Amino acid sequence: MEFKQLQSFVEVVKYRSFTKAADHLFLSQPTISTHIRMLEEECHSRLIVRTTKRIEVTQRGKELYEFASQMLIQRDSLLKRWSQENQKIVQIGASTIPSAYILPEILPQYRAACGDIQFHIHQTDSQGVIDGLINGKFEVGLVGMKGEEEEIVFLPFYQDSIVLITPVAEPFLTMKKEKEISFHSILHLPFIMREQGSGSKRCAESYLERMGIQENDLNITARLNDPESIKNLVASGLGISIISETAAQNFEKANKILTFRLPKYRAVRNLYIAYRKGFILKENTKNFIAFVRAYYGFSDLI
Repeated sequence: MEFKQLQSFVEVVKYRSFTKAADHLFLSQPTISTHIRMLEEECHSRLIVRTTKRIEVTQRGKELYEFASQMLIQRDSLLKRWSQENQKIVQIGASTIPSAYILPEILPQYRAACGDIQFHIHQTDSQGVIDGLINGKFEVGLVGMKGEEEEIVFLPFYQDSIVLITPVAEPFLTMKKEKEISFHSILHLPFIMREQGSGSKRCAESYLERMGIQENDLNITARLNDPESIKNLVASGLGISIISETAAQNFEKANKILTFRLPKYRAVRNLYIAYRKGFILKENTKNFIAFVRAYYGFSDLI
């Protein structure tokens, strides 16, 4: 069983086409067919059933596809890591809050402590980071939620709260003076919400559920996946929102918005540093993980 045979098999299953697989791998169609035949002979099993109209993958073919896909990802990651062995590079995937508010604080500190390090940063939402770790796109991720993926290790490194933000206007100024806000009394107001895939959104949903409030009960006027845009819209008076306290701090200090602790239940979440279980991390990456957790006082937690 050779890598080139597995690569051909994976591409055929992915595209459901020998022709597209051959084009993608820059091989001839007979070569692809030979690779599949040799795999089937070695496995003593039919992997692909080819008719004049379509291609069907057998149950054993589906099992081999999962195995081969992961093996090829590991191979590519290993070769990439070896090629960068002498380069001080840390490949980071970061969701919105860590990329915008955590990395600008931690990266200069880490570089000052650990020398000439180069950071390759990929910004997406939390689920996108988790998917990138699984697919071998990067080695370590900073995310705003703990996923259910068994192949990923999630280590807490930072604690954040979710807060309500409003324009600097009445009736919120009066509410701020009273240091009290009734959530049910503001349900009729326009809300600006995060999109799916966000750790902040998941935390906000959990809070609303505890309050007995469904998202359908809110008067949602806009959905965005960028906290800076959400803050600007709130500051301009379009509506109110529930976002990360870490993200809200700079606008609150500039007196562009008001922030309120959510009543009754404290909406707190951990941010996590994540990596693939069993993945051989580079020394620079391991040092980065240890540094981040120690910097925020989470080094003793697993």
